[in-house]
Amino acid sequence: MQQSGPPPPDRLTAHDLTVAYDGVPAVVDVTLSLPAGCLCGLVGMNGAGKSTLLKALGGFVSPAAGSVRLDGLPPARAQRQQRLAYVPQSEQVDWDFPIRVRDVVLQGRYGRMNLLRWPAASDRRAVERALQRVDLSDLAERPIGALSGGQRKRVFLARALAQEATVLLLDEPFTGVDRPTERLIIAVLRELCAAGAAALLATHDLEAIPDFCDRVLLLNRRLLAFGPTGEVFTQANLLRTFGAAPVLP
Repeated sequence: MQQSGPPPPDRLTAHDLTVAYDGVPAVVDVTLSLPAGCLCGLVGMNGAGKSTLLKALGGFVSPAAGSVRLDGLPPARAQRQQRLAYVPQSEQVDWDFPIRVRDVVLQGRYGRMNLLRWPAASDRRAVERALQRVDLSDLAERPIGALSGGQRKRVFLARALAQEATVLLLDEPFTGVDRPTERLIIAVLRELCAAGAAALLATHDLEAIPDFCDRVLLLNRRLLAFGPTGEVFTQANLLRTFGAAPVLP
C-alpha cells in the first residue's frame, strides 16, 4: 500500500502575533490557522485591530512579536511568489491616481512577468477572465476613480483573481456595496476557496456570516474566539466582542 506524503501546510498560520504602534499594542498574542478551502470572517468593533491584523498577516506591518506563515513561507517570500492577494479598504487607495481598470487588474500578474513588466498572452487572458468574472469587462478602459464604490471593490477582487493567489486577505470588502455586488464577491470567494485557496475577510455584515463563512475570528485587540462558525458565532461571544450582543438571524 502506497503511503501518502505529509499533509500540505495550512494556507495561513500565526503564532502569538503582537503588533504595536509607538509602543502601544494594537493586536496582542493572536494565534490562528486557516487550511486550504477555508473562508473565515474577521469580526470586531471599529478600532479592535482588524485592519492591523490583516496587514501584519500579509507582511505589510512588522510584528513586535510572534510569527506568520503563508503556505509555510514568511510573508515577504509569499508576496514575491504571488501567493498573497490583499484587498484594502477603500480609504487606503488613491482614487485620483490616473490608472485604468484593466491596468489595476494587470498588477496582479506582475510577479509572473519579466523585469520590464511586459505582459504575455497568458497574462492578458488571465486579466480578461478576471474582469469577466466580476462583470467589469465593459469598464476595462475606464479610470478607476470614475467607478462607483461597489465597482472599485470588484476591481480589486479581479486583481486577486488574475493573480491566482492561494491566500486572500480582504479588509471590509462589503462596505459601500449593494447586495448584488456583495453576493458576487461571496460567490467568487467561495469558488476560490473551493479550488484550494483560503480567505480571511474583515466584515461588519454579521447577518451574512453564517451563510458563507466556515470559521469566524472574533477580535478586540486580543483573540476572543476562533473556530467553526456554528460553535463560535454565538450571542455570548458577540457580547464579549461588542459589549452588547446583536440579534442573530
